[in-house]
Amino acid sequence: MKFTDAYIPFGMSWTSPFAKWQGPLAELNSLDVAVDVTGRALADRGLPPEEITEWTLGCTVPQQHGFYGVTGLSRRLGAGEHGGPWISRACATSAAVIEHLATQVQLGAHATTIGVITDRTSNGPLMLWSSARGPGGAPVSEHWVLDPMKLDPTTGQSMNDTAENTARAAGYTREQVDEVALLRYEQYRSTLADDRAIQRAYMVPVRIPGRREDDWLEADHGVFPTTAEGLARLRPVAPDGVVTFGAQTHPADGCAGVVVAHGARARELGRDGVTAQILATGFARAEPAYMPRAPVPAALRALAEAGVEVADLDVVTTHNPFAVNDLWFAEQTGYPLERMNPYGSSLVYGHPQGPTGARAVTELVHALHARGGGTGLFTGCAAGDSAGAVVVRVDG
Repeated sequence: MKFTDAYIPFGMSWTSPFAKWQGPLAELNSLDVAVDVTGRALADRGLPPEEITEWTLGCTVPQQHGFYGVTGLSRRLGAGEHGGPWISRACATSAAVIEHLATQVQLGAHATTIGVITDRTSNGPLMLWSSARGPGGAPVSEHWVLDPMKLDPTTGQSMNDTAENTARAAGYTREQVDEVALLRYEQYRSTLADDRAIQRAYMVPVRIPGRREDDWLEADHGVFPTTAEGLARLRPVAPDGVVTFGAQTHPADGCAGVVVAHGARARELGRDGVTAQILATGFARAEPAYMPRAPVPAALRALAEAGVEVADLDVVTTHNPFAVNDLWFAEQTGYPLERMNPYGSSLVYGHPQGPTGARAVTELVHALHARGGGTGLFTGCAAGDSAGAVVVRVDG
């Protein structure tokens, strides 16, 4: 979908640190985390919540009191007159939220909108459905987080299978996969320099309530130190495969936010008047059981809508649950691996599902601004061999 008047004001997108599942955020309701982080992010940026007239919740893992969706968040933050939809599109949720907000702004329905995207994979809910026909009346059950990773009901294969299928068909070696994993880790390490100066520009700490005093999560938790020697020692997840736990992401907890406004409003809100124009979005689906391939057609669809060529892109960020994803993207588009994900990626800092894409878009905008502006692409895969993409242009 093409847009001509939808912008992310610079500085008006953010992310919390991501924490590896069953870590420091494991006991916090992700909606509570979103209220806390969003409230402080807006206050720090001087945007009163009541001036935001369209609120959208992106969330893929059900939480207690989640039935009320975004209305609970907006009311708790002082914008109770306003609400909006709950959008869930697996790991492409952030791209879907951004598309919805951009559409509302483009149509003139709202001047200032927000996407609050949050998820907790820790302590995932166990879903139960009564079944009188089951043995002894036992209910049908599904672990909301774990079971989908192991089985796509349309193919009978796991997410790891989709990576191995893609690697096998393309002829990727274990060495190639490990090289990408190490590259992404080294890129992530660069954001830790000068007391995390790069990350601090867009990262909002999470308050962890305590009985006597609160604790704070200020940096990503659970990032595993990566070396070439360490990667080489790991066994592949599947026999005779090329994907190890070092070359795939880990489930995580966290949240992110993004404000979308029309041009004039975005220039008022953006730091130093700088904006990131949303040029287009795109969604696509790969052949069954080849999920890492899906970001390519999603990206090409978004780029075609934006009238941008791959060669015109200054920065690309990806949601890459497997290193195989980036190998495939680089091979199919010719875009250099080393120019992708300059601040690392979900392969390194983890994947809380819904907000992962919003963090990658935020990092894309900041990376473009750091180089003086330019055109960038975010693209990332999602369950069901699908993917979403967003094209932006930063003006300075």
